[in-house]
Amino acid sequence: MSTSAAEHLSPAFPERAAWGTAGKLRAWQAEALEAYLAERPQDFLAVATPGAGKTTYALRVATELLRRGVVRRVTVVAPTEHLKVQWADAAARVGIQLDPTFTNAAGTHNKAFDGVALTYAQVASKPLLHRARTEAAPTLVILDEIHHGGDTKSWGDAIREAFEPAARRLALTGTPFRSDTSPIPFVRYEEGPDGIRRSASDYSYGYAEALRDGVVRPVLFMAYGGAMRWRTRAGDELAARLGEPLTKDLTAHAWRTALSPTGEWIPSVLRAADKRLTEVRRHVPDAGGLVIATNQTNARAYARILHEITGEKPTVVLSDDAGASQRIETYSQSTDRWLVAVRMVSEGVDVPRLAVGVYATSTSTPLFFAQAVGRFVRARKRGEVASVFLPSVPVLLEHAARLEDERDHALDRPKKPGEEEPLWSEEDGLLEEANRSEQASDELDLKFEALESDAEFDHVLFDAQQFGLVADVGSEEEEGYLGLPGLLEPDQMAHLLRERQRGQKPNARAQERHEEVSAHRALQAQRKELNKLVSAYARKTGTKHAIVHSELRQVCGGPALDQASGEQVTERIDRIRNWFVGRR
Repeated sequence: MSTSAAEHLSPAFPERAAWGTAGKLRAWQAEALEAYLAERPQDFLAVATPGAGKTTYALRVATELLRRGVVRRVTVVAPTEHLKVQWADAAARVGIQLDPTFTNAAGTHNKAFDGVALTYAQVASKPLLHRARTEAAPTLVILDEIHHGGDTKSWGDAIREAFEPAARRLALTGTPFRSDTSPIPFVRYEEGPDGIRRSASDYSYGYAEALRDGVVRPVLFMAYGGAMRWRTRAGDELAARLGEPLTKDLTAHAWRTALSPTGEWIPSVLRAADKRLTEVRRHVPDAGGLVIATNQTNARAYARILHEITGEKPTVVLSDDAGASQRIETYSQSTDRWLVAVRMVSEGVDVPRLAVGVYATSTSTPLFFAQAVGRFVRARKRGEVASVFLPSVPVLLEHAARLEDERDHALDRPKKPGEEEPLWSEEDGLLEEANRSEQASDELDLKFEALESDAEFDHVLFDAQQFGLVADVGSEEEEGYLGLPGLLEPDQMAHLLRERQRGQKPNARAQERHEEVSAHRALQAQRKELNKLVSAYARKTGTKHAIVHSELRQVCGGPALDQASGEQVTERIDRIRNWFVGRR
């Protein structure tokens, strides 16, 4: 019997009437399900922003295919051990029994289960075993966060080998792009007019759409700079101020100095984040906070600092083991304040009460940043706002400003100078591993010494717009932003920030920092600020950047941007800020 015919039969397993429907679907989930059932594809790529409900959607597809007799087994492939358990628990709620404890040594799964939950590494270690399992019965393979399938060529080859015989393959991702150009298995690539092949999704539901629907929270980014001093491997002592225009190497070293638990930057930012969490908990009593650290050494140190600040020991998750999974689950069900993790909670892990985050890691790729921020955006009720504290580093601020952008994974693209290279300078060694391995990151610290750091409030970024003035930690200016209500609609938050911005005047700290910056650096910073505002306004209005710049020049007068004076650039900045609030 053909697959098409089978899909129109009554349930093939009447004894399994317990298969549920995962409750009422959100509008996007229902639309994507309708598209899937209408097309009946062997491969389907669903791209949905973190927190939108990809798991619920996939399990609804699974129940429909099982009921119609299209498949008899379900295999879920996830990035981590913890996510295997999370998938099995979610599947059980709709009557699908998955075994997350299945091992390669077992060979075949327990017949009491409808299928298994695996990790990508598990499949890659024995692809032929999983191919045999897939061939044994018509199988739906759900590939969660499918971009992991391109992590290495051997992984991609193994996944293709294992699941090529599958009756159906449903690929899911919240971040459909990678830092490299390794092709992702079972993903269709289409060539664009520029000759570059890009991934093509069968259904896409982006952050901007989810935000409009109230499915995800808006994010308030709190950026902190400060003075940093460090010693290089060569023994030279250097100093710089994070948040000011710096070279790539100086930014990297200043960033690493800020993240060192021996200085004052981290304790100051953690205190600020805890104050923000306290404010949020006035309206959301069980709201939790997550600190994402670079390595195990820093994670333990951050936990000690938080214990001193709060009087409560935070939950610490250092690696992907069975104990870590249980600690995450226990934290998720509690009302404890803080969770500290290295990388394990950066992707897919569902802790909906997380509302405040501290991005205290050196990882700078857009993929990781999007995954990390995705831990805080799952909305439980309207009005919840996520707050993420981060170093005032250009690459992170750019990622934050582009949160609503939709991207596809591109092959064949020419590599731009310096693109996606780690920010640490070459003298430090172990560069690539620093973003991939906790141990390697620990080894980096042997070749670098952070001497001193302090923190200052830099600005707030919300809806790609900057608010606030440079201020000392503990100042009235900083406290005003930390005390923003934790339960506001996006338009209410934007209005409140604009009103606060209008009422602010340059403070002594901001004036002092302005005077410290040389004329050319100040002008460079002004141009960068204007370009960010133009980019945000262009996205908001659907206008090209060049046209926005041209309109500003017509209204304000003066030469092109590269020839404009500081006063002329300032006038354009003020003008475009007025445009955001509807004043031309």
